[in-house]
Amino acid sequence: MAEIGKFNTLTVLKKKDFGVYLDADELGEILLPKNSCPEDIEVGFPIRVFIYLDSEDQLIATTEKPYAIVGEFAMLKASAVNQTGAFMDWGLSKDVLLPFSEQRQRPVEAGRRYLVYLYVDQHTNRIVCSTKIDKFLDKTPPRYKTGDEVDLVIANRTDLGQKAIINGEHWGMLFKSDLLKTLYPGQRLTGYIKEVRPDGKINLSMQKPGYAKVMDTSGAILEMLNEQDGYITINDKSSPEVIFKAFGISKKAFKMAVGALLKQGKITIEPGGLRLK
Repeated sequence: MAEIGKFNTLTVLKKKDFGVYLDADELGEILLPKNSCPEDIEVGFPIRVFIYLDSEDQLIATTEKPYAIVGEFAMLKASAVNQTGAFMDWGLSKDVLLPFSEQRQRPVEAGRRYLVYLYVDQHTNRIVCSTKIDKFLDKTPPRYKTGDEVDLVIANRTDLGQKAIINGEHWGMLFKSDLLKTLYPGQRLTGYIKEVRPDGKINLSMQKPGYAKVMDTSGAILEMLNEQDGYITINDKSSPEVIFKAFGISKKAFKMAVGALLKQGKITIEPGGLRLK
């Protein structure tokens, strides 16, 4: 079944001078304008498109990719504000509406960016967004385990660190001590569950905890050594910035991995770097 606000693979039903019509099942025939059509498109061809409503509130398809689809969180910029609400730039020719009733912070200002959730309004079938993030998150207790790999969307900063949305379901916190680099609201990255507290709050980490992290890093060091003829100009005296740029981990985690490789007799430490035995 074709869905509004998402990508769908639809079949071409007929060609016109101004584009092609696609079979969208229960949604009927939807126009893919000529400027979005591949040159070799023919009747019967399948094509992957995004479905939304145009400025006339008619369903339309595009091969362009918005910054986010329905069901996702994203950081969008307000391009204009009027008595209806704010209009957010999401990468398509028609902006998506952020109604006044869905604004957690007022007033929303043109030119500023806000974390929003995109959904289809059940009364109008229009794609809209909301800054009232909490009502779109799962209210059931989290079932994560320490070490679980999760998808994060970075939210606002606090005095403690950086809030993040976990798998589109729960809030979590990356404390300042666990931040390995500067993060920005709306940024997507892989993270790890550090702890699920008795009160249900979740602490996050940017790297795998414990021994699994050491093993992953050890493998990455060996791989780099093999790629660079057995020698790299990074060792336990290198700066945290150099280590993070090369391996995406903290200096502490790097030193643990180097220590493990030394015990295994696989490397030696030299004044300027590491050498493969």
